[in-house]
Parts: sequence; structure tokens; C-alpha cells
Amino acid sequence: MSTDRFGNAIDPGVGYARGSLLQGSADEVRRLTQAGRVAADFVVREGIDKIAICTGNLRFYPATPDDLSLLCEEWIGPGLFGEELRQAAIAHMGGQGHEVAAVVNRTSAGIVATVLAHSAGKPVLSLVAKGDRSHASVLRGARLANVQVREVHDLESVQQALAEDSPALFVITPVTSELSMLSDDLIRDAVAAGKNAGCVTFLDDAYGARFRPVLHGGGASLSFGADLVITNADKAGLSGPRAGVLCGDPVVLVPVQAKASELGMEARAPVAVGAMRSLQGFTPDLLLQEAQDGQDLADALEAALGKGQVTRSALGPKIDEQDAMEIVLGMAGLEKGDIVPAEVTAAIGMLMLRDKGIVTVNTHGQPGGRVSIRLKPTSGAVARAGGAVAVADCLMSAMRQTAQHLHDKTWFAATLFGDT
Repeated sequence: MSTDRFGNAIDPGVGYARGSLLQGSADEVRRLTQAGRVAADFVVREGIDKIAICTGNLRFYPATPDDLSLLCEEWIGPGLFGEELRQAAIAHMGGQGHEVAAVVNRTSAGIVATVLAHSAGKPVLSLVAKGDRSHASVLRGARLANVQVREVHDLESVQQALAEDSPALFVITPVTSELSMLSDDLIRDAVAAGKNAGCVTFLDDAYGARFRPVLHGGGASLSFGADLVITNADKAGLSGPRAGVLCGDPVVLVPVQAKASELGMEARAPVAVGAMRSLQGFTPDLLLQEAQDGQDLADALEAALGKGQVTRSALGPKIDEQDAMEIVLGMAGLEKGDIVPAEVTAAIGMLMLRDKGIVTVNTHGQPGGRVSIRLKPTSGAVARAGGAVAVADCLMSAMRQTAQHLHDKTWFAATLFGDT
């Protein structure tokens, strides 16, 4: 079993070390519940207008009053807006016009349903950028389907895996949640190789559907020829609600819809209408402004910590959880604490939420999500928090507070879960 640089065993299912407090998904749900209480307390004190969402997911509900009274009706509504949704998805993902579309209640749900519908008892092939890993939902879907996942990072490995494993499903992640990106040429060649081998080719383009074309001049999601594409309705310039939008070949999509419906993962009419309005309301300027705010945050953090401690992405700064642990240990004058990096970054996030209303994935991320400190500000978030320097100062303060308690699990339990 591999370990992190502090000797903690890494859980291969999530890619980071579990601790004595955050032992698994149930504890992460407890942390998420506590984050809800902390956020509610902040809103009571400061008001909702001071909440600064820095997760990269805005998650508003952009439906109109007319939508609520007509399209959101559960029985008739889907028939009324179905074609409008299909056209919105095709336009957003660059389809040719024959594709069909569907909405599921989470992108993760769509990925799991696709694995269950199309893995056919064979290993799932997963292509991600080198140095990164498949989304947890790919692994969880494979476990439910009782199949393995073979992860590869280049075209040669793709071709080798296709020959050796004869997979039925090939998942390609053009942009990961850490914003590691595949080149357009690699995406296109990988899709072609998968289709030639008889695979269902599936692009997990949660971020990439907008991130690549707008910020990097890349191709539209459906332009690569994949059978099926999924994107989020609430990431990278979209307003929300939280949902996954699938678009592609009806022969491939319908079995995924069926599996999602069997498992209660399909989106009901109100969520589907909101997702449609989110796609229709997107403009590149929204994402470009988010990216600029992210660079301002990166500048402020580099000034506070030094360039070597901060990694830049196109949407904002990142501090790896192990790097964050080393920074906090240095502040405490220690070489090691009783807490793992995931628990340290969760505590830092909870303090930022409590003190400044800054929402991060470290407080509001779902079980199994990445635990690095990633600040991807949504529209207006930096201004609501008082500016980039104020956000950086809040992070530094949270690190210093956490450094004072590295041997105090009672404090960590109170901070993460509200335990007394």
C-alpha cells in the first residue's frame, strides 16, 4: 500500500490518506453537515450577500416564474421542454444535430449509470492526464458493476489496453477536477482508437466542455466523435443547479437513462429545467471573469506564501494537501502531527467559512472528492469576500489557527463535526 510523504497509508479509492477523524464517507457527510451549520450561522450574522463561493460551482436555480408554473410540472413538463433541452445541449457541446440529451441529478450519477449500462463485465478503460487520476465515480461505478478500472495516460497505453483487455467502455476525462488537461489531439486519437476497437467512448467533460474551448481554444465536446458526453450544469461559468447533462448517440444514451431511472438518479423536471436554463444562459465572458478573479487570488496567495507553495490553474490557485500540511507543520515548528493532511485542509476550510463566509471544497465537497485547497471563485465571490488580499489573509489566518492544534483531536472534532 502506498503512503503519503508523512507515512500515512493512502486509500486507493479516493487517492489520499484517511485519518482517525475522517475515516470514510460517513465522516465526510458529518463534516458536510457541520459545514451547513457553520454557513447558516455566518448568514445569520453577515447576510447571504457576504457568502463567497470558491468551489467553482455556483449552484443557483435560474428557472423563470413561468417555468415554475408550467415546465416544472412533473407529468407534462418534460414533454413540453424536451426538444428545447436537446437543442440547448447540442449547441453547448457542439453536436451535429442528431444527438439526444438527458439530465441526471449529478454528473457522478451519470458516470456511474454509464459504467453500469456499458461495462459489460469487462474492465473499464480510463484515460486521464499524467499525474492525475480518474474521478471517484468511475471507480465506484466499476465496483458496483464488479469490474476493474485500467487507468492510462497516453495513446500508446490506450492502444495496449484496448488490445489486452478488450474493454466495452472507454472513459476519457479531458479536464479533471484538478484542471489537468489532455490535448485535443490525444482526445481525438483516443476516441478514434476506442471506436475502432468497438468500445463505447464516453467523455467526462464536466469542466472541459467550457474550460477547453473558452480558455484554451480547444474543440467542442462532441466534435471529437465520442458516443456520449457529460458535463456539469454548475461548473466553469454555469449557474447551476447541480446536475449532469448527457448528450450523444441515442443508442448509447438510452441504456444509461434506463439505468439511471432504475436507481433513482435521473433528474426530475424542475432540475432538468434549471439545467437547461443554465446552458442557455452561458456566455464565455462569465468564465473569463471567473478565470481573472482566480488569477488575482493566485497573485495574493503567492505574495503571502511564496510562489513555490502555490500552483496556478486557469481558474485559480491550488495548494496540494500534503504541501498544506507541511506549511502548517512549519508554522507550528513540528515535523509531524497526529492529523492527516485531509483533516488539516478540512479544518482550514471550516475556519475560512466561519470567519469570512468562504465556501470551499474542503467544507462542501462530496465524500471521496479531492482534498487539496483549491480556490476557484465563482462570479463575484472575490469581491463579496473583500478582495483577493482579504481571501489570502483569511487562508493564512486559518492555517495559523490550525497549526496551534495539531496534537489536539478534540479541537479538530469540534471544528470538523461540531462535537463537544
